[in-house]
Amino acid sequence: MPDFEFWWLLIPALFFAMGWLAARIDIRHVIHESRALPLSYFKGLNFLLNEQPDKAIEAFNDVVKVKPETVELHFALGSLFRRQGEVDRAIRLHQNLLERPDLPGENRITALYEIGQDYQKAGLLDRAEEAYIKLEGSPYEHQALDRLLQIYEHEKDWLKAIEVTKKIEKLTRVPYFKEIAHYYCELGSADMLQSRFEPARSYLDLALAEYKACVRATLLQGDLAMAQGRYQDAIASWQRIESQNPAFLGLAGEKLRDAYVKLDQAEQGLRLLSGYQAKYPSPELLGVVFQMTFDTQGADAAALLIREEMRRNPTLLGLDRLLEVEMIGASEVQRRDMEMVKGLVHQHTKRLGLYRCDNCGFRARQYYWRCPGCGRWESFPPRINETADGQ
Repeated sequence: MPDFEFWWLLIPALFFAMGWLAARIDIRHVIHESRALPLSYFKGLNFLLNEQPDKAIEAFNDVVKVKPETVELHFALGSLFRRQGEVDRAIRLHQNLLERPDLPGENRITALYEIGQDYQKAGLLDRAEEAYIKLEGSPYEHQALDRLLQIYEHEKDWLKAIEVTKKIEKLTRVPYFKEIAHYYCELGSADMLQSRFEPARSYLDLALAEYKACVRATLLQGDLAMAQGRYQDAIASWQRIESQNPAFLGLAGEKLRDAYVKLDQAEQGLRLLSGYQAKYPSPELLGVVFQMTFDTQGADAAALLIREEMRRNPTLLGLDRLLEVEMIGASEVQRRDMEMVKGLVHQHTKRLGLYRCDNCGFRARQYYWRCPGCGRWESFPPRINETADGQ
């Protein structure tokens, strides 16, 4: 039987003693630090816990005056100033920190990021941009790039937005091809408004090179061809949407109708759009097909179309259109009754037919590529809601 070495029994006791000693040292350190802080510090914490930020600011301000070396408290106080809308005070506080020659390097970087946020909150975007650019290569680089992107999107400086987004891609290794494609589309749209068609075409090509499924770029390519009188090219562009994402065909419905009318080929256009509606049904396409059927084949054909659609997918929007076409051939007494019913239905349909952001729930009557509520790109499904609650 091997000899038992009793000194092994001392190891647990040794670890216990070391832990006890470390705890004692930590406790003494905390007690020492707490005694070194003025009473105003604890008052400020109490005010924060009781959701009284104004009084907390006053208390922390007293601490900073008594102990100017409390850098972390400066940062906490600056954030409170900014959140409470006292941006001027936040700027002065962070400027004072940056002017201190003894401020450690890591704290100087934090102060630079904080003052950038102050300037941005105050609307001094050029100064905020300058502060954020200086943070390249620092631990705050990613946050600074995100805030620079906010500034460039706000200012609609899309070339700088592209540059910053590519830096974020490289830093995070997360693809942002969809956002970059939309920035190119914004540049293309701006040139189209100024009838600068060649630069617009170049930007749209860059958008599709970045994001092949960018329906917006394809729609704009069709708009560009339409503006130049190249109606067949416009139709060919919009038809390509079927291979990119057929859910977006509803956004091209009226555009296709107008191009075919320009070519005096309304019947051919109706066949194409009717085929799309059969394969990829949507309220937007149905509305265009209904109007084209009414214009080219008459009220009876339009009424038949809506009746068949109502049997397949009954909605208040469909009923509203059916009443509209049925009133054409009705007697005067029937028309009065139907107008009353249509008025009641229309009151409800005004709350329908809205696009709804999947991210924040923002609703709009027109389609937005970027949500006005949350700022996210392509967060609107390309289909209007047909129920009042949008579900």
